[in-house]
Amino acid sequence: MALKRLDHTGIVVDDLPAAIDFFTTLGMELVGQASVSGEWADKLTALEGLRSDIAMLRTPDGHSQVELSVIHSPKATAPAPWEPVSTPGIPRLAFVVDDVDETFAALRPHGAELVGEIAQYEDYVRYGYVRGPAGVIIGLVQELR
Repeated sequence: MALKRLDHTGIVVDDLPAAIDFFTTLGMELVGQASVSGEWADKLTALEGLRSDIAMLRTPDGHSQVELSVIHSPKATAPAPWEPVSTPGIPRLAFVVDDVDETFAALRPHGAELVGEIAQYEDYVRYGYVRGPAGVIIGLVQELR
């Protein structure tokens, strides 16, 4: 057995067009969109009658993808928890950007909320967490070396 690569990360959102805007503003490229349903989707998700719309976005280097999905049915029984960054199991995505401040300023009109402060670790990185679509935590990393 050998791990080949990370294929993608998936995020369920409540507003697909807004989430696409957020991630394309961040610098990702929209690769495609599709509707997903049927027996195979039900088996995969262990949900009966799954109906979903998805969008795939790719990072500029072509190595990473994010799948955004809105689930039309079955309806969720509860929203995802908006827990602190320190909560075990809370997912985070992190992206290397040219400038943390400029990126946050560009994402703010798309709903980004700063979690703490943008902080600098020695002469290595400037780093900040923002809440993005559906409350997902996005790390913005500016390399200083």
